[in-house]
Amino acid sequence: MYDPQNIFAKILREEIPCKKVYEDQFSLAFHDIHPQAPVHVLVIPKGDYMSLDDFSAFAPPADVAGFFKAVGTVARELGLVEGGYRILANHGVNGGQEVPHFHIHILGGKSLGRMVA
Repeated sequence: MYDPQNIFAKILREEIPCKKVYEDQFSLAFHDIHPQAPVHVLVIPKGDYMSLDDFSAFAPPADVAGFFKAVGTVARELGLVEGGYRILANHGVNGGQEVPHFHIHILGGKSLGRMVA
């Protein structure tokens, strides 16, 4: 069940400030407060979705398309396309999800190496 008191819900309601990178009707993108790369931005949908599973199952198709277009737009606007970047979404406890609001991490600005489990 979605918790409307999670930190990203509070950011969407502007109860908590963020360092905004991008916003449109579908999404909000902002810098991570604990960056794991020179560029580390989070992109969150504006709806009440806990995970990619929840989002892909229940969001209207226009919201899904708009959200993923926003992820690409943010990567381009941050100048990450030429050098490359990583997108990452964690799901649930075993996947390491810390905030129960669907979000995608965009990481770049250096060589990130291989993904290791």
